[in-house]
Amino acid sequence: MSTIPPLFQDLFDDAAVFPPGNLPVAEAVPAHRAHRSAWYAEAVGPLLCGAGRLDELAAAVEAATAAVGGAPLLRVGLVLPGGSAELGPALAAAAPFEVAGVELATRDAREAVAALDLLLPTHVPAAVELPRELLRGDGLDEVLDVLVDSPYRAKFRTGGVAADAFPDEDELAGFLTGCAQRGLPYKCTAGLHHAVRHTDPATGFEHHGFLNVLLAARETDRAAAAELLAERSGDVLAKAVRELTEHQVTVIRNSFTAFGTCSIAEPLADLVALDLVSPGTGPSPTPQEDR
Repeated sequence: MSTIPPLFQDLFDDAAVFPPGNLPVAEAVPAHRAHRSAWYAEAVGPLLCGAGRLDELAAAVEAATAAVGGAPLLRVGLVLPGGSAELGPALAAAAPFEVAGVELATRDAREAVAALDLLLPTHVPAAVELPRELLRGDGLDEVLDVLVDSPYRAKFRTGGVAADAFPDEDELAGFLTGCAQRGLPYKCTAGLHHAVRHTDPATGFEHHGFLNVLLAARETDRAAAAELLAERSGDVLAKAVRELTEHQVTVIRNSFTAFGTCSIAEPLADLVALDLVSPGTGPSPTPQEDR
């Protein structure tokens, strides 16, 4: 029997090489393979890599594979901050890997959809991210309407290395409920290392919790979603998670498909502390491994 409940399976995309983790690629490859063979492996998605580091990743994979005498293809999510122009070259450079998905940043959703339709293999999923300033007011509806008529997910940035990179509850609720109303799946990235909404004591940044987002994902009412996003009690959120039906879990994960995190240790430790995941045999990741 799995130690990872369905609500959390494939939820944590491994963004170890991105800020603020910044793990060297040569260290990220064996660390990711360790995650994928650990008791919590079902919670871990692909290793995310930016388009400009794929050659570095290929060299690291070759070195790590030689050291262990063979290994399965590495599942990689391609992150393309440079937009549609990076798609073709990145797919070519990713030939040594199993491409598990593409995340394409753009300022033009229609152009991104057209490029993905033209170049992306049909079995590879993709997510399209637009700058948050273009998703305010009528812009949000316009972008989501473009994506709902495509086979691609939306992507929303929930944090970063500056205070203004973190959307407030109402802004995030607008995105979540806009997607829920359309049946549009999405992923999030940045700032969701912990399960529960909190204020970071070192930076003062207001971080959303990934449990908050999971619970808000099934809401179509913006005020109700914002209320869930504002909840700061881990006990309250854990109780709500335990009360979810199997159907509700399916609805939630069909909507909120994954989030990128530079730490696997932190979200996993929170789930264990809240008694939502039971530790299996073998070691758990440590914060030092994830920087």
